[in-house]
Parts: sequence; C-alpha cells; structure tokens
Amino acid sequence: MSTAALNPTVATTNRDNLIGSIWMVAAMGLFAIEDASIKVASTHAPIGQVLMLFGLGGAVLFALVAAKRGDRLMGPALQSSSMRYRMLFEFAGRLFYSMAVVLTPLSATTVILQATPLVVVACAAMLFRERVGIRRWSAVFVGLAGVIVVVGPGRDSFSVLSLLAVLGMLGFAGRDLASRAAPPTVTTAVLGLYGFISVLMAGCLLAIWKGEPFSSPEFLLLLPLVVAVCVGVAAYACLMKAMRTGDVSAVTPFRYSRLLFGIGLGIFWFQESPSTPMVAGSALIVVSGLIILGGRRDIESSKPSTISQ
Repeated sequence: MSTAALNPTVATTNRDNLIGSIWMVAAMGLFAIEDASIKVASTHAPIGQVLMLFGLGGAVLFALVAAKRGDRLMGPALQSSSMRYRMLFEFAGRLFYSMAVVLTPLSATTVILQATPLVVVACAAMLFRERVGIRRWSAVFVGLAGVIVVVGPGRDSFSVLSLLAVLGMLGFAGRDLASRAAPPTVTTAVLGLYGFISVLMAGCLLAIWKGEPFSSPEFLLLLPLVVAVCVGVAAYACLMKAMRTGDVSAVTPFRYSRLLFGIGLGIFWFQESPSTPMVAGSALIVVSGLIILGGRRDIESSKPSTISQ
C-alpha cells in the first residue's frame, strides 16, 4: 500500500481528541452487543447466512440514511485507492472476526481484537506521519506480547481457530486506517453502506465455500439479527466519527474499553470462564493502553485538517 494513497492532512485540538474518544467508547460498547447478538443468531443458522442477512440489513439502513441526506453513492471519490483498500480490509476483518466470534469464546476473541490500536498507532506513525514517542512504541511491543499470551502458541490448549481473531484484528486495523484516509467528500453514511456491503460479500463467499444451504429465517434468528443490525449501524457510525475527529493515535487507545464490554458479556451471557493466560494477556494489553495514553503529548500532527465531520 503506498503512503500517497493514505496521507490525509490532519490537525486536531484537545477538544477534538476528547470528542473522538467519547465516540470510540460508545462504538466499543455497541460493537460488543453486536458480537453477542451475532453469536446468538449463529446458533439458529449457518454463519454465512447470518453474515449475509446482517450485511444486507446494515447496507439498507445506511443506504436510506445516505439517500435522505442526498449523499452521492457513486463518484470519483468512491473509486479512490483508500476506498478500495478500505473495502478490502473490511471484507477480511468481518469475515475472519465473525468466524472467530462464532467458533471461539467471545471473551478471548474480544481480548485479541484489542491489539487493533497497537497496529493502528504503529501504522499511523508511518503512513500519516504522526510523531509517536518512545512510550507508544514500547506500548506496541507490550501489547503484542499480551496477544501472544492470549493466543498461546506452544501451549496444549492452543487452538488454530484463535488465529481467526488475529486475522480479523489486522483487517479491522487496516479498515480504520483507510477510513482516516478516505476522501473528505465521502460521508459516514456512505462509508457504512460500503462497509456492510463488504459484510454481505463476506457472508456470500463463506456460504459458497462451506456449501451451506440457505434456510427461511425464523423468529429466533431474526430477533438477534435485528438487534445486531440496529446496534451495528449505530456502532459503525460512532467508530467512523471517532476515527475522523481526533488524532488516530489519540482516540484508538479507547478501543480497550471493549475489553470490559466483551469479557462482561462473555461471562454473564455465555457463562464463559476467563483463563489465567487470558487474564494475564489482558493485563499486558491494558498496560500498553495506559502507556499510550500517558504518551499522548508525544504526538503532534504536522498538517492542517481537510477532513469533514
């Protein structure tokens, strides 16, 4: 990926970073509910069908919002390199992470996903020219160590399925970076529309690959899907506002709030029991988040903002 394709001009204030952080926390809570709802829906239908219906529902809602606002659904801006990269990363992230949510414990999958800020912060320094101090680089390595502890390569309890969450995390990190670089004329509603179209495509591919038959949706499937779509659309909008308001490396640490939401839902909704390695890995990831927050002053943006809100 060329840095020219992902090099927006951005300058933000402390107030922008605060508002962006609030949007991020809201997005993380809603995303955790979305994950739980998809996990419930997958007990009543194949995951490919669940993703197809989820993607279709979200795309329809965002299309309605975009049409009401008079947003352009086609045009040169939507054919830019950053938008193509964004859709590709969205596709990969949704495909692998959704499989991880269904096939592995929700709490463990949520913990692995928290490595996303580490990847985003590191890449933001290289692609967006944000100055990342020694504290944040240290945080990247501490957090990655936490992910390794959670995944547990070499342990008897290691499952290759855990790598699905890692692949999903990398896809979402790329999605967030490309969202930051998206042309300013592309609105949040249009970003959401194309994001959910990627989910729909991922579901179709998964259903074809697994040869899953498409069954008529029943109430027990539709109810959690409706919740997932509504909550997912709201979460998606909050995430896009967060990534396009504050500095990337300032707002992304607040993704760690998803740990509380995801682990809590895993324990109280799905009766999961966090393992010792998962708790230890979570602690390392949280420490890395605190290091990043402590080093916020190490980062300054060097160009004026051209990103619309």
